[in-house]
Amino acid sequence: MLRLGKREFGPHEQVIMAIVNRTPDSFYDQGATFRDEPALARVEQAVADGAAIIDIGGVKAGPGEEVTAAEEARRTVGFVAEVRRRFPDVIISVDTWRHEVGEAVCEAGADLLNDAWGGVDPRLAEVAARYRVGLVCTHAGGTQPRTRPHRVEYDDVMADVLRVTVGLAERAVALGVPRESVLIDPGHDFGKNTRHSLEATRRLGEMVATGWPVLVSLSNKDFVGETLDRPVKERVVGTLATTAVSAWLGAQVYRVHEVAETRQVVEMVGAIAGWRGPAVARRGLA
Repeated sequence: MLRLGKREFGPHEQVIMAIVNRTPDSFYDQGATFRDEPALARVEQAVADGAAIIDIGGVKAGPGEEVTAAEEARRTVGFVAEVRRRFPDVIISVDTWRHEVGEAVCEAGADLLNDAWGGVDPRLAEVAARYRVGLVCTHAGGTQPRTRPHRVEYDDVMADVLRVTVGLAERAVALGVPRESVLIDPGHDFGKNTRHSLEATRRLGEMVATGWPVLVSLSNKDFVGETLDRPVKERVVGTLATTAVSAWLGAQVYRVHEVAETRQVVEMVGAIAGWRGPAVARRGLA
């Protein structure tokens, strides 16, 4: 059972996490939701399209202009509070690696801390434990926040993913984070080249077999672009193909830009796998 905020999800209940970037320089939308009103409109549309989680980020993942903890908090804390006011039942996640920001957004109503940089600030898990909120434990290959991998090597990439993410998850629970609110994420592109991310996808079942709910953040990433030789705006088909494979292998939470399309993909895979029935069943029954 996965429990986040006011919601509970069964083991085969697939969950959509919609990305809302509060940054002026995000790689995908170049700041389209930096201002409050477009960002709130994005939340409203994402919820209507079937997102159960809204993931709010105040710093782009890649290199760029320095964003202090105070500036990151300025971009996210008030917005978290407003989303909580307007959408009391939605699960609010915040993409941050800093414990100071984690503390502030939890005070504002966040339900989940999405630590995409693999525990680089160990105090973030302590914040999650203190506020009894969820935590995403990600494999980032030991890289520092906002840096790109350079000639990174693994003897066995999935073995390293399992060692790091399960270790972070077990530490979080030992600190007091509710076990049913901890997820693990292979960290596609983070501390990895394209071949590493492809292998992590191919072997995702090994993460699922640990028993921890698995989150995948695949949306329009570089490993999709390099695999198909497509720019950012032409990676949706590759992303959805990777989503289908991940769903078949048992991933539960999908961090995405395209909510409606992702929902159709995971629901179709779930129906083929026998985890859910068709939305309607008329053919051959009249």
